[in-house]
Formats: sequence, structure tokens, C-alpha cells
Amino acid sequence: MQPTQHVLISLDERHATNILVGTKQVELRRRTMHVEPGSTVWLYVKKPVGAVVGFATVGKTYSAAPSTVWRKYGPVSGLSKSEFMNYFDGTVVATAMALSGSRKLKAPITLDALRAAMPGFHPPQFYCRLKTDSSIKLRLSMEQ
Repeated sequence: MQPTQHVLISLDERHATNILVGTKQVELRRRTMHVEPGSTVWLYVKKPVGAVVGFATVGKTYSAAPSTVWRKYGPVSGLSKSEFMNYFDGTVVATAMALSGSRKLKAPITLDALRAAMPGFHPPQFYCRLKTDSSIKLRLSMEQ
């Protein structure tokens, strides 16, 4: 059995908040994401917050035409239809990564703390996998 994968994604504060309260049950991306079901996704909120605020478990990842993804996941996307369509304007494929079991960290892990664990760290623009033995993954796992 393969160990659980850990990935880090960057997103806006409102989207992280909506994931953590359960009103946003999918993370949407303009490119396909290859993340295994059961993986842990860590939520890094972009600046001005600049911190990991929580995590969730990945269900399945679904990629299709934006209109198809909207029909399937629109009500749990955390976006209005116009926001959704504007976000995916000009793309052929939309990806929805189903999330469950979200949990807010007791104390956010700041960008400075992440950089102390791994000097030179930069938050991902899309997403990044965290190696099992990476100092950032070990630091984040202490909060689970």
C-alpha cells in the first residue's frame, strides 16, 4: 500500500474559508491535476494572509468541459455561474477535485515558518507534491 500523498495548493482566502466550513466541496483548476484519492491537500492562503490554514482529503478528480463540470459540481463549487464561467473562459478542460473532511488548523503556519522549515520555499502557483521526508511535509503533518 502506498503512503498517503500530500499536496500543497495556493488559493484565495474566501475559497479556503468556504472549504473549511463545507460550502465549497471542490477545488477548481484550469489544468488537470493528478492527485490520488485519499491524498491530503494542504490549503495555503495567498498573501496578505500568507499561511497554511487547514487541510482536506481528496476524493476523486474530475476533468471535462467547463459546462459539464458546472452541471456536475456548480452547486458545491463556491462560485456563482458567472464567476465559474469567467474563471474557465478560454479553457477546454476544467478540473474539479472533490474534497471532504476539511479541518482548520488551530494556528496557521505562516510563510515565515514554512521557510524556516525549508529555506528558499515559495508557495506553488498551481500545486506541489510534498515528499514524504520533506521538512515542510513533516512540519505540516505535526498539525494533523
